Amino acid sequence: MTTFTRLIKLTMLYVLMIGAIMSISRVSFVEAQENNLENPWPPVATFSILGYDAETGEIGGAVQSRVFSVGNGVLWAEANVGVVATQAVVDVSYGSQALQHLRRGIAPDSVINIILSNDPNPRPEDWTIKGRQFSIMNALGEVATHTGTEASDWAGHLIGTNVSAQGNILAGPAVVEDMVKAFQNTTGHLSFRLLAALEAGQAAGGDTRGMQSAAMLIVKKDGGVWLNNDVVLRLQVDDSDEPIAELRRLVQIADRQRERRRSRF
Repeated sequence: MTTFTRLIKLTMLYVLMIGAIMSISRVSFVEAQENNLENPWPPVATFSILGYDAETGEIGGAVQSRVFSVGNGVLWAEANVGVVATQAVVDVSYGSQALQHLRRGIAPDSVINIILSNDPNPRPEDWTIKGRQFSIMNALGEVATHTGTEASDWAGHLIGTNVSAQGNILAGPAVVEDMVKAFQNTTGHLSFRLLAALEAGQAAGGDTRGMQSAAMLIVKKDGGVWLNNDVVLRLQVDDSDEPIAELRRLVQIADRQRERRRSRF
């Protein structure tokens, strides 16, 4: 066999190998796409905190997760009404539904039951009602929280006076326990108390997948910067290696602005 013939055979073998690798890659890519179409959005695995400040009347929540832009749907709030966090195998409509029932003066625990009993569970195979997790707090700080039996481990919640911490795919119960303790033991503006809870939850292990985004929402009647504005703070960190640290930076900027406004009056 001549050198030229060997070269031709080696070239053909190389081409066949490349073709086989590309074929396998295409199959894997198609399978991944098909799986993604079946379940295009992952559960909103996260930990969140709802809190009420009895001295100021402010109410709000904060959240952190290993998903992009977690604030885009988890937190809902309305001044003189309440605040809601809806997560895990999430139905975003739970937020607006809960506020609607709270406006009518229905207690948070009853609102939980009403929403669950009226959930049509349209996709039980991959978006089951049994995986829902949501917390509802009214304008007086009264709170009720539900964690579904199929929310991803570790999943659970803990309620304290004027506070509720809840999460799923967490390192363990210490996450929510430390969040409640941090909220109760921290002084100052509600934003710093909510932030301290997130930091404590992360220090206890947080979301086992890591961090990516965080958000905070606080409301009070006419508590915002501008005229007829009930939003005290609406902050979102959509994509960051250190979303809680970035959220702290934004909270500190907001605090300095509040101090400047106070000095004018």
